[in-house]
Amino acid sequence: MSMPSSSPAAQDASSEQRRYHRVREIFDEAYTLFAPFFARESRWANSTLDHLAYRVARERYPELSAAEVHVLVVACARAHAAADRNK
Repeated sequence: MSMPSSSPAAQDASSEQRRYHRVREIFDEAYTLFAPFFARESRWANSTLDHLAYRVARERYPELSAAEVHVLVVACARAHAAADRNK
């Protein structure tokens, strides 16, 4: 059995744990696109319209997997909620 490499380059590559790189690329655009679905004035029976954000995400970004769409919508919802708390 061989020992793992301890070179700095090998450690940097192995320590990279980020996933969903495409989601990170389109986050700003998607946040703006989904904002109306998370706005307080757009709620229906005090519930957000995030199901519509999922639909728009699948139409706008057909190359994303179901998991990536979910991560994108949840991240936008959390960012919008955090922005509301800071107002």
